[in-house]
Amino acid sequence: MHIAHFPDSPRPKWPRPVAALGNFDGLHRGHMKLVERVRLQAAEWSGTPVALIFEPHPPRVLRPEKAPPLLMTLDQKLEGFERAGIQGVAIVRFTKDLSRWEPDVFVENVLVDWLHVAEVWVGANFLFGRDRTGTFTMLRSLGESKGFRTERIDPVRYKDFVVSSTRVRHLVGEGRVDEAGALLGHHYFIDGVVVHGDGRGRELGVPTANLKLVNELLPAYGIYATMAILDGVHHRAVTSVGVRPTIGDGPVTVETHLLDGAGDLYGRTMRLAFVRWMREERKFDGLEPLKAQMAVDCAEARALFDQMAL
Repeated sequence: MHIAHFPDSPRPKWPRPVAALGNFDGLHRGHMKLVERVRLQAAEWSGTPVALIFEPHPPRVLRPEKAPPLLMTLDQKLEGFERAGIQGVAIVRFTKDLSRWEPDVFVENVLVDWLHVAEVWVGANFLFGRDRTGTFTMLRSLGESKGFRTERIDPVRYKDFVVSSTRVRHLVGEGRVDEAGALLGHHYFIDGVVVHGDGRGRELGVPTANLKLVNELLPAYGIYATMAILDGVHHRAVTSVGVRPTIGDGPVTVETHLLDGAGDLYGRTMRLAFVRWMREERKFDGLEPLKAQMAVDCAEARALFDQMAL
């Protein structure tokens, strides 16, 4: 997969680019429907399936005090695009100056002069340009005059609501990770490096891997059934997210116990996929009740995984 940066890279020489436009945070089911449509159209046209994204996330530039935590890092998003069959990613550097471009200026400078796009696909609510005044109708009209086609997909629904990054963030923030996974089409995950903790888990007979994270959004404090992925190998696990109130409130930690062990983990990169909420974080009357509860948590997680055939 080739990556090009606007305005820093030369014009990417992708044959007949068919581009999906958007931010794609989380690469949820709605995003993936758009990506799949672009991939199929590019195959039909003997073109190149491309994703065009904005970096940084526009709210970080326009209203940083209200910008939401992101579901994905840029590297995770690029990994997802490549896995979905996207062959090129155009990363537009989003600045306050670019945000003031009129919609026709964006189309001329980015889509036509730089990308030489053949076809553009957007989601149902895609807006662009100064004050988000560019609509799908306007984009289609500009495309007709500039020589490219414009299409859009209908919203993807789950139960009674439209799948969106905002909805996924809300569910993750409430600890409803199984529902978030249903919208994403995959378990919500975070990446990190295993670092040394205080060794308290090992003292309690439940050694844990402490993660130094690259992701911003953590699920609500609590205990979760998770999958720890190390070098592509999936391990059943139980994860605590929170401040460890029994030991003494401190900084927020993410501690994972691999149910079947995995040897020395220090310094290794781990992907942690959240399968299901198990219980809230709570303070126990000492370490022995905590140790007993941890044994119960592990047994319940094993039973859950056996039931789910994970």
